Amino acid sequence: MAFETMECSMLPTYFLSHGGGPWPWMKQEFGGAYDVLDASLRDIPRQAGGKPAAVLVVTAHWETPEFGLSAGAQPGMIYDYGGFPPHTYQIRYGAPGSPALAARAQALLREAGIAAGLDAERGFDHGTFSAMYPVFPEADVPIVQLSLKRGLDPLEHLEAGRALRPLRDEGVLIVGSGLSYHNLRAFNGAGAAASHQFDDWLRKAMALPPKERGIALMNWEHAPAARAAHPREEHLLPLMVALGAAEEEAAAVVYHEDAFMGALAVSSFRFG
Repeated sequence: MAFETMECSMLPTYFLSHGGGPWPWMKQEFGGAYDVLDASLRDIPRQAGGKPAAVLVVTAHWETPEFGLSAGAQPGMIYDYGGFPPHTYQIRYGAPGSPALAARAQALLREAGIAAGLDAERGFDHGTFSAMYPVFPEADVPIVQLSLKRGLDPLEHLEAGRALRPLRDEGVLIVGSGLSYHNLRAFNGAGAAASHQFDDWLRKAMALPPKERGIALMNWEHAPAARAAHPREEHLLPLMVALGAAEEEAAAVVYHEDAFMGALAVSSFRFG
């Protein structure tokens, strides 16, 4: 069955800082550490004007030689974390997949000269299910995951976002799921200074005119504390896809904390 275009206004795109591990299922253990993030995620349907037809999640937790799209109708679960309580390895987030959306996204990428494959076996990783559960707790919105392309070239991911832009007119919400700060070896007070320096630069870059913003983000490695904040940039690259799909549109901060996990600065953004 072909993916059908819906009559709707163009949806925004998002870059979400998705938090750590299976946090939505550990609120008691974390106390109120995730309350602000949780509230920001729950507000997305209101911002987007209701439930979308489907969601395309660009996940920081999946890398392939070329772009990959999860194409199963009923994706399983991937518990890609360690050291959490036993019950977090029994989580089920039962949102359906959408083989039709996967095929549509693949076609758009290929039309732009971008190689992309389909993976009918890929399950939901925690970059997807931990971010999407607060947004759609009933698990009633189809979700397709887009991988990162190995090499992590920011321009290639920006160009993928450009190719996928038509999905926004078809009822598809494009979400980049990563973290604006991701240095697990300093995910505490030791990373505070770097996280604040990089987050301050990132929020200022988002407020620039579109062309200047794009140049700044393509050259993110030159930002203050860039490599201290992202020793490896896989959690930043989903931002480039979300940006590419809304390149000429304004950005807004939809989530920000100065003391996430006690000390870190983190943010999420909406385009459009």
